[in-house]
Amino acid sequence: MTLSEALAWATARIGAASDSPRQDAEILLAHQLGLSRGQLFTRLREPLRPTDAEAFEEQVALRARQQPVAYLTGEKGFWTLTLKVTPAVLVPRPETELLVEWALECLAASEAPRIADLGTGSGAIALALASELPEALVIATDLSPEALAVARGNAAELGLERVGFREGHWCEPLQGERFDLVVSNPPYIAARDEHLPALRHEPLSALTDGADGLQCLRQIVEDAPALLCPGGWLLLEHGYDQGEAVRGLLRQAGLADIATRRDLGGQERATGGRKP
Repeated sequence: MTLSEALAWATARIGAASDSPRQDAEILLAHQLGLSRGQLFTRLREPLRPTDAEAFEEQVALRARQQPVAYLTGEKGFWTLTLKVTPAVLVPRPETELLVEWALECLAASEAPRIADLGTGSGAIALALASELPEALVIATDLSPEALAVARGNAAELGLERVGFREGHWCEPLQGERFDLVVSNPPYIAARDEHLPALRHEPLSALTDGADGLQCLRQIVEDAPALLCPGGWLLLEHGYDQGEAVRGLLRQAGLADIATRRDLGGQERATGGRKP
């Protein structure tokens, strides 16, 4: 079959397993052929070689079982970066870029800011900030040694080895240090959330706290202010229905200038506050 016919078949095969089956098919076929999607579009009338067809069919079958495209290709775009990803880390989401944008605004007047990224996973937030702020000191923590291996690999691949990585639970590896900004995208999906089963291929510990979805956020808000310099910011991603709860936690922690920002879908997605 031609590449065009292969894409049509794959789109139908993926079907309801994805919100964007055609896009997924294009990404998988382009990756299999070693092409960009733009290059793929110029070759749609060409035949698909049998060896490529067999491998492509296997990838499509996995996607039809809701395996994330990023795990199948081994990479995911985030901010201006291309990150390697494995099942040891959460697939970076576009909405998390909201934290990067907000962090850059908070640090606009800082010449050499100190930044901590808690629960870094693939390193997405830490590496995006380091790429934009070459004078910054960036340290990222994660409890998972497997996740840290992925993050360190991404840092090396991107030439951002100056980012430091430490193993440990949230703020614990940073005790006694001070930062101009602490940022985190912690697990915030409630254990009984109806959307959780659809994410079964991603690491459960990066998605849910096993309870109401607020336990990790509570822990971070309790501990992170001690790491902040006066005037330093704490920025947190959270669920679409958790904005009010997180604002309350930040108020209880004594932070000022508390605000919530919405993602492109209009949902409350990130909340932050400043240490007086």
